[in-house]
Amino acid sequence: MVENMKRYSILERLGYERIEGFSEERKIITLISLFALMIITATISISRGVYDISVIDVYMIVLAHLSPYGDVSTINHLHNTIVWDLRVPRILLAITVGIALATAGAIFQGCFRNPLVEPYILGVSSGAAFGASLGIVFYQFFLSVQVSAFIFGSVAVALTYILARTRDETPIVTLILAGVIIGSVFSALVSIMKYISDDSALRGIVFWLMGGFYFASWKDVYLVTPIVVASFLVLWFLGWKLNILSMGDEEARTLGVNPEKYKLILVSIATLITSLAVSTVGIIAWVGLMMPHAARLILGPDNRFVIPAAAMLGGMYLIVCDTMARTLTSAEIPVGIITSILGAPYLFYLLRTRGRAIFG
Repeated sequence: MVENMKRYSILERLGYERIEGFSEERKIITLISLFALMIITATISISRGVYDISVIDVYMIVLAHLSPYGDVSTINHLHNTIVWDLRVPRILLAITVGIALATAGAIFQGCFRNPLVEPYILGVSSGAAFGASLGIVFYQFFLSVQVSAFIFGSVAVALTYILARTRDETPIVTLILAGVIIGSVFSALVSIMKYISDDSALRGIVFWLMGGFYFASWKDVYLVTPIVVASFLVLWFLGWKLNILSMGDEEARTLGVNPEKYKLILVSIATLITSLAVSTVGIIAWVGLMMPHAARLILGPDNRFVIPAAAMLGGMYLIVCDTMARTLTSAEIPVGIITSILGAPYLFYLLRTRGRAIFG
């Protein structure tokens, strides 16, 4: 009885009702179903665009490239270019970024025991935005915009931790406030960069800030995907530790878990994949806030299942948003705009239906 009370203590904090009779076998089946749905969504998305291609043709093209016996020369050259060179890397990158942001959101919400926390809470987005603006305006001094954004995103989080650290401890409230401060400083620096940049650089900064997969390539997939997948597996493996941390620091110490140590490990890995995602595609909001909640509504509060469910939901969500971005109009809409338009009503719903349970 006591164990069950501890296991579901975070449930009341997040404002969700307990899911009775939801066995682990059923949860595993649900995860498999989500994975299959993500693959189906990706396949349909690849076939849709300004130039529609049938799902069967998409399957044949992908199979020709992946199978050791495939013959690419027999495929229509235009179809092969559109599917394999343009859409497949774009969809894979969307899935990867969705997994990164949604997983990081679940980790941050669990560590901070706050359902309104998102991966950008520690200033990583503002720091990455400043790094990207530096790379755009002073391109001759930086290796690339992506590298500069990644470095400064990581620096912003490091500064947040240094600012919040007191007496060998990092209080959650202090850490969040430090993140707000650091984020504000870097946002001001981004404004300065906008002010001093020319028209071309200003347009580049604005488009980067809105987020998108316009320039997705196989190079990005090869660089980002292995790191995100490896980090996701580590975080998933530590899901049971996150369950304990979600009960509170005192309860964690009672159960023999060092909260400071594991918070640092979890937050560091989550920050790594967030910085990597933001530096590659720009700032895409709401994914890290919405998807963990959706996962909890489906599977309950156990982070061993929330983390993979949120990751797959994040991948599907970005696939859908990216498909809308490139098909709704003749000119491509930045993905960050669509995720914000769809995410704002969700936050309103969350505050109206869960606000009393969250804020007491």
